[in-house]
Amino acid sequence: MIMQFISRENCLILAVTPANTDLANSDALKLAKEVDPQGLRTIGVITKLDLMDEGTDAREILENKLLPLRRGYIGVVNRSQKDIDGKKDIKAALLAERKFFLSHPAYRHMADRMGTPYLQKVLNQQLTNHIRDTLPAFRSKLQSQLLSIEHEVEVYKNFRPEDPTRKTKALLQMVQQFSVDFEKRIEGSGDQVDTLELSGGAKINRIFHERFPFELVKMEFNEKELRREISYAIKNIHGIRTGLFTPDMAFEAIVKKQIVKLKGPCLKSVDLVMQELINTVKKCTKKLATYPRLCEETERIVAGYIREREEKTKDQVLLLIDIQVSYINTNHEDFIGFANAQQRSSQVNKSAVGNQAQVIRKGWLTINNIGIMKGGSKEYWFVLTAESLSWYKDDEEKEKKYMLPLDNLKVRDVEKSFMSSKHIFALFNTEQRNVYKDYRFLELACDSQEEVDSWKASLLRAGVYPDKSSTENDENGQADNFSMDPQLERQVETIRNLVDSYMSIINKCIRDLIPKTIMHLMINNVKEFINAELLAHLYSSEDQNTLMEESAEQAQRRDEMLRMYQALKEALAIIGDISTSTVSTPAPPPVDDSWLQQARRSPPPSPSTQRRPTLNNPPTRPLSGRGPAPAIPSPGPQSGAPPVPFRPGPLPPFPSGGEALGGPPQVPSRPTRAPPSVPSRRPPPSPTRPTVIRPLDSSLLD
Repeated sequence: MIMQFISRENCLILAVTPANTDLANSDALKLAKEVDPQGLRTIGVITKLDLMDEGTDAREILENKLLPLRRGYIGVVNRSQKDIDGKKDIKAALLAERKFFLSHPAYRHMADRMGTPYLQKVLNQQLTNHIRDTLPAFRSKLQSQLLSIEHEVEVYKNFRPEDPTRKTKALLQMVQQFSVDFEKRIEGSGDQVDTLELSGGAKINRIFHERFPFELVKMEFNEKELRREISYAIKNIHGIRTGLFTPDMAFEAIVKKQIVKLKGPCLKSVDLVMQELINTVKKCTKKLATYPRLCEETERIVAGYIREREEKTKDQVLLLIDIQVSYINTNHEDFIGFANAQQRSSQVNKSAVGNQAQVIRKGWLTINNIGIMKGGSKEYWFVLTAESLSWYKDDEEKEKKYMLPLDNLKVRDVEKSFMSSKHIFALFNTEQRNVYKDYRFLELACDSQEEVDSWKASLLRAGVYPDKSSTENDENGQADNFSMDPQLERQVETIRNLVDSYMSIINKCIRDLIPKTIMHLMINNVKEFINAELLAHLYSSEDQNTLMEESAEQAQRRDEMLRMYQALKEALAIIGDISTSTVSTPAPPPVDDSWLQQARRSPPPSPSTQRRPTLNNPPTRPLSGRGPAPAIPSPGPQSGAPPVPFRPGPLPPFPSGGEALGGPPQVPSRPTRAPPSVPSRRPPPSPTRPTVIRPLDSSLLD
């Protein structure tokens, strides 16, 4: 328990040791040394000085000459048990302590640095220094804590539990906040930006302009299958007769069949937008977690309305497809017509971009299928244009590694490896040629499936279409290779060009209309519903008191946050009023306190060995260059010389009342002339103990 407190850097350590015990084995000093090896926080306190054996004192220890500490020792004399039983008050105890230090011959010269009042003064000074040093860091810590909870506390500031209209106000505020958050997530906003993933309106925009066009192209017809269907349609329309002209009915039959295939991608885009709207609602309702029932009801009502609008939107999308099927407009301004179809090559469609060198996309990709012997998978900076795919060493685009033309390239998915976390797609040549060096496939890896889809959409804009694997059997392969007469081949080629031209018109129209339909029938309708009708649905769903019932955990958290917020503000206000212009005292220089470590390592003394120096029997200091003025020896029974008489002058009377703790009275001065020295009558000193010549008191000459 002691270590728990004194280990803190903010703690000042009072190492208290009784004067009648062995200081070298003090547990207090040993513990203090462990947590404060520099001695900056440790102050030694010696108690029970009045209980020492007669003829002994702790003068050299209190002077910090024996067993020194960096901040030294302070001696105090407290009340005894007899004084406590006798109802001796603190004022009288302080006067008695003062009298003891002034009257004791060993302590009178340092009486102003002894006693409980001086200990209070020293501790106050140390505490002041410590506060002055730690106050700036403490203020910064409080300010950071206040800023971290200020945003959350802002929600609780207007909470008034005694207000009868509180629940109504809270309901209105919550619904309004939900509406604002939903609109910000859909329309975009500068505040509360999610930097980790796309969400809300950004993800819906990606569905409209990347995912939906990609799904349309995935439905692109297979060239061999389309030509076979056209030839069958021409032959079936002519019947038993041999046709001389290309039948337009075959064109309409093929076009209608291709238009119907567009229903799948269109409905899938509606599903994706619906799911994203529901996810956005769930994110917005997190702020309503204070009221669990309100959060559940809001999510249920809005999600139910989104699903209603989804059904109506899908009906409208199917209606748009049926409208396109109902009438084939061959007079459209972008339709090439029969005359131009016969002169048009099937490859003209591939590139209609004015600036072929236009950069479509840039980004990091990993080439995944490079062998380990050749360096393994590496990440490069890729640049996609309308003509080529190039990659560089880094995004500065100074060192080009390779440029891959896009002619005859297609893209396909690659199954993700169980040992890899990346998502892979591959580029290959439709003419079975190597794509990159000795590789038939160029496998490119991204960190997420969303990046893969985005790159596929970009490749689609450059004319690199996804591969649609053929699943035909060998017997169907015979139908692919059936021979046609030259006239039928020309008719198939003509209708093929007509279908391609008309489907490009339909695709352009669908890519424009479907996002508009979804936006109008789903997104805008949901926003209007939240703004205008959500509150009425909440009132009609449940009782207001039930909706606005606060969870116990949230109530407890609110009280704790408000209490902490108020405490931090008060603490900062108090710190702001503190003046740091205090008088500081520098730390004393380090002292040799190795005696603490030696005392810790040495075994306990046995009766046969010499006892360590104690406060009861302080050893004589050797003359180690400290000057020729040793202290007067204390008389004791072990001394060989007779006791030296000591006659101090009369002491002045002790002040009373408030003057008890004032400055120390004047100590009688000694004669200024140097007393003569006389030989000491002590026995010869031992070889291990130096001889000490002490001055003779002048009173002996009288």
